[in-house]
Amino acid sequence: MSLRARLQQKEIVIAPGVYDGLTASLAETAGFQALYLSGAAVAYTRLGRPDIGLTTASEMADTMTLIADRTMLPVIIDADTGFGNALNAQRTMRLYERAGASALQMEDQTYPKRCGHLADKSLISASEMVGKIAAMADARASDQTLIIARTDAIAVEGFSAAEDRAEAYLEAGADVLFVEAPQNRDQLETITKRFAGRVPLLANMVEGGATPVTGADDLEGLGFSIVIFPGGIVRALARTAQDYYQSLAQHGSNKPFADRMFDFAGLNGIMGTEEMLKKGARYDGSDS
Repeated sequence: MSLRARLQQKEIVIAPGVYDGLTASLAETAGFQALYLSGAAVAYTRLGRPDIGLTTASEMADTMTLIADRTMLPVIIDADTGFGNALNAQRTMRLYERAGASALQMEDQTYPKRCGHLADKSLISASEMVGKIAAMADARASDQTLIIARTDAIAVEGFSAAEDRAEAYLEAGADVLFVEAPQNRDQLETITKRFAGRVPLLANMVEGGATPVTGADDLEGLGFSIVIFPGGIVRALARTAQDYYQSLAQHGSNKPFADRMFDFAGLNGIMGTEEMLKKGARYDGSDS
């Protein structure tokens, strides 16, 4: 099922953040119906750097290609600002669509951007963002590829301006609206009162961010269609990795940490190693 078709259903889409083939496969096994390829998560894991616009379009496209090779689930990919002007946004659309993305999320920050829950963001004009949305719509090869328009205006221009920008982006052809970093429940409710029923709405849950973390059922009741948890997996793995390395440095062995990690067979089990070897044997004649 395409993401566009899935959004016609009442039940909210929960899209966990992933950043490579392993996390994508684990999320799929857990039963999720869509994934979110987070630019922040790629910056954290591939670069070991914060989410301040350092990740390139090609790095994201390469990651998307690897994830698409591992799972058939629809993937929402973080397109940041489109990596430049309207022509850059068109190129990003073509690049990401060919890599296998089902939806591109683009925001109205200046380039380079920064995490939506960091301070001191700056925005392009609403008219420039409208042009970039139209340019992406013209460039997409399939109308099944969604354009998710994000505005970061709440922290910069205020909540009312964010609503006005979202309205303009909807008129420009956005398929989904994403008003970033609402500061309280009242703002979440106001967003859905204005836009729910007219266009699918996306909510972003960032642990420790500006928006109160709200459960999927509650967000669905408010009128949201998609909820993403973009960086949660990296925060979980980073905490575990920190504990692992400290344990290894202290003990010179993994034995004290063994109950918190897969052994060799366990990891190969979730990778499907045996099944892949059997599949390969069918092609090379060694299964006879």
